[in-house]
Amino acid sequence: MALPKNPKVDLKLKYKRAFEISLILALALLIVSFKYFPRFESKSMGVEVPQELVAVEDVDITKQETAPPPPPKPPIPIEAPSDDELEDIEIENTDIDMEEVVAPPPPPVAEEEEIPVEFFVAVEEMPEPIGGIAAIQQKIIYPEIAKRAGVQGRVYVKAFVDESGNVQKADVIKGIGAGCDEAAVAAVIEN
Repeated sequence: MALPKNPKVDLKLKYKRAFEISLILALALLIVSFKYFPRFESKSMGVEVPQELVAVEDVDITKQETAPPPPPKPPIPIEAPSDDELEDIEIENTDIDMEEVVAPPPPPVAEEEEIPVEFFVAVEEMPEPIGGIAAIQQKIIYPEIAKRAGVQGRVYVKAFVDESGNVQKADVIKGIGAGCDEAAVAAVIEN
């Protein structure tokens, strides 16, 4: 339990009064000093400094030189065969005999024309692969290279399905590389 302070010995009660008295004394001192000492005269100190003349020169505009191109990269060294291998090679005569009779080239082989397959874009009922998308997802084998490289994403494949549900043709529209495109096409075609 704290004892109450005696107001006769409490110094904090007199702080406000002491501040007001000191403020009144300071203002009175300022008023008196301006009343009896209204002007302060100052002596001017003159220092003469000789004037410096600065000559202005015209500077010609210079053109910045362009940096020379970097030197070309050195050629990649190619391993030359050893002298042992060179001794075994026989060089035949390469002179051209102008009087030699040369057989004409064989006639071009006629290629069989493939019958273009028609794909319908607008049909009443869109065909689906056998087993649906779930069967394709089960057959996808994630390539080991893509796992090690941390390649992730989606591969968009366009597939043409016949009326019985077999995939006739599959093309990658948008791929991510690292073997994932080929794995997606293989999974679609296997179905």
